[in-house]
Amino acid sequence: MSVPIALTIAGSDSGGGAGIQADLKTFAALGVYGGSVLTAITAQNTKGVFAIHEVPGEFIAAQMDAVFPDLDVRSVKIGMLGSAAAIAAVGAGLRRHRARNVVLDTVMTASSGGKLLHDDAVDALRAMIAQARLITPNLPEAAALTGAEEARDEDEMGAQAQKLLTLGAAAVLIKGGHGSGSESVDILVEGASRTRFAAPRIETRNTHGTGCTLAAAIAAGLAKNLSLVDAVRQAKAFVTAALEAADRLEIGSGSGPVHHFHKWW
Repeated sequence: MSVPIALTIAGSDSGGGAGIQADLKTFAALGVYGGSVLTAITAQNTKGVFAIHEVPGEFIAAQMDAVFPDLDVRSVKIGMLGSAAAIAAVGAGLRRHRARNVVLDTVMTASSGGKLLHDDAVDALRAMIAQARLITPNLPEAAALTGAEEARDEDEMGAQAQKLLTLGAAAVLIKGGHGSGSESVDILVEGASRTRFAAPRIETRNTHGTGCTLAAAIAAGLAKNLSLVDAVRQAKAFVTAALEAADRLEIGSGSGPVHHFHKWW
């Protein structure tokens, strides 16, 4: 039996709600086999990030050089990179192995507020955008990458997405989860096309790992040869359902995870 394979390149979340752990759960839930390359090991739980151990660039490269020649990797989800050295190692590895369908989640902070990207690595992250088929910044990340104020409406989200396209990404999905209102709206801009994805805003404190999960779900869709629009639509529906079911889990005493296996548990 041949199964689609996706690779996550990200940090480990010891609390299990985000990062590598969320990505692999998402791949599994959507019928995709997941490989992994660790860029960092974090000591965190539902309350926050307490320590970070960065994986050296040469070991990140070694992981990529082990996985790509052996597995038929159809898509790559990139999450926490942390440092300019990690970004350089990952970027070189993507070129070396001619990686397909790269989904770059421009992670800068954890949902709990902990910083996950060094200040001096922001320019390196901007440069990596050109290697991605899709980038998925949230509202604060899009503002930081464009040097603008945080978008206040869909027109401003679209304008920032267009600016990010000039950095070389094939497409940009700006996520509206940090916004307000009864709907959570994401805007996908690809070339001259613009697609709106809306879902009811779910009232729950258990939102840990939503960004990781969305990007991983998109990568899963691309690994199954869905179009980009269909992959984003599937991912949006999956995250919405995982948020709706999140309160069924009682994990930790802070911001708990979304329910990746809501269909089975």
